[in-house]
Amino acid sequence: MVQKLDMLQETPSQTAGPYVHIGLMPSYTGNGGIYDEEIGVSPIAAGARGEIIEIVGSVCDGTGWALRDALLESWQADAAGIFPGQEGADPGVSGHCRFAADAVSGEFTLRTVKPGPVLHRSGGRQAPHISLWIVARGINIGLQTRIYFEDEDNSADPLLARIEQRPRVETLIAKKLGPGQYRFDIRLQGAGETVFLDL
Repeated sequence: MVQKLDMLQETPSQTAGPYVHIGLMPSYTGNGGIYDEEIGVSPIAAGARGEIIEIVGSVCDGTGWALRDALLESWQADAAGIFPGQEGADPGVSGHCRFAADAVSGEFTLRTVKPGPVLHRSGGRQAPHISLWIVARGINIGLQTRIYFEDEDNSADPLLARIEQRPRVETLIAKKLGPGQYRFDIRLQGAGETVFLDL
């Protein structure tokens, strides 16, 4: 027997926080020991080949306030531009990391290997980049974006080339602070809003 659809009401949408950390990063909330090892603690292991870099930044709302409950996941290729599971991939690079903004400052830190250019299905190469997924209180559906690097040649990247409003490309570029050090801030709305991707 089929239930009448007019009897069901749509459930109100819910945001991800503040409970997302409890399920995805229990040690962050002070509930360590639930898992032997949490998923995505680091995208690299000892002996990973390539330049080890550190990216710092924050996820800011429309007023410029850093969200202190943002949770991020990153995916990337290794230093040769090869993804885990592909032939020749560096076994020291898992390519995945799960990390959170600091509960006091709102700053996040991602320590990883700098990815190499990735082969595009059209035969060209994508500029080195790291993909990000962002969730926090007030975000109903996780947001996706990318980090590119200002000290790389991004001119032929097919994704960046599709951004019609050229000044907005800068919202995807991590700024170099020093050797192996970058800053990448994510703005959810307002002036300088980060380009988000529908993947």
